[in-house]
Amino acid sequence: METEIQIRAFRATHDADTCLRFILGHQKVLENHGIYKVSSSAVDWMYSPSVFVIVVESVDRTKLFGGARIHAFNEKDVLPIEEATAQMDKRIHTVVRKYAETGTGELCGLWNSIEVAGLGIGSLFPLRAGIVISEQIGLNSLFFLCSPLTIRFNKWVGSRILHEVGNNGTFYYPKLDLLATAVLLEDAINLSNGHPREKEKMLFMRKNLSMTTQEKSPFKNYYVKVHYALQLADADPHEFVLRLKTVNV
Repeated sequence: METEIQIRAFRATHDADTCLRFILGHQKVLENHGIYKVSSSAVDWMYSPSVFVIVVESVDRTKLFGGARIHAFNEKDVLPIEEATAQMDKRIHTVVRKYAETGTGELCGLWNSIEVAGLGIGSLFPLRAGIVISEQIGLNSLFFLCSPLTIRFNKWVGSRILHEVGNNGTFYYPKLDLLATAVLLEDAINLSNGHPREKEKMLFMRKNLSMTTQEKSPFKNYYVKVHYALQLADADPHEFVLRLKTVNV
């Protein structure tokens, strides 16, 4: 059995129509789980040049199956993980700013429609794509706030649990009966801690940002023909490297 999809990346300010469809799809998935407000479901991100979007869609772009976003840290806005957890633990601000000195961001808003649930198409595939494009943006590290279902993927790509915040890295979020885990990919460029299979895959994708290949679902004997379009037209690897100045007191 095989499905054909496209995985495409773009700066949020370059495709308002797809951003709106992303927002509606994400909101619908959250509402199906009884969640009506999370930091990553806000809509103002679509107007920010610091946000990059990865979408999983039909080849003709008429149907959206899922996706994710990367928010690059800038000097004006906090990352969604900061907005989500700072009231519970303000240390998240200090940790984020430490990594911002060499370029950091967050992969968030990960969702998939019920049509592709359980196949990895809307979870592992956009996660890989987000890490792949981080090199073009100049992000040396990436933060994530994971559900219990997606934390396994972050281990595969080389992320570690962010024990420095929360209850050993965990928070009750977005509801008191749901647990989220903060994780950090410290080496988003070289992927030194990734599983060899995932590392090899993502480094190959970086050399072949526009390609068509057959991918296998991580959980089922199910094959997907994927058209990748991950080249960012105006990416600048120095845009978000802040080199923050320290102040001696």
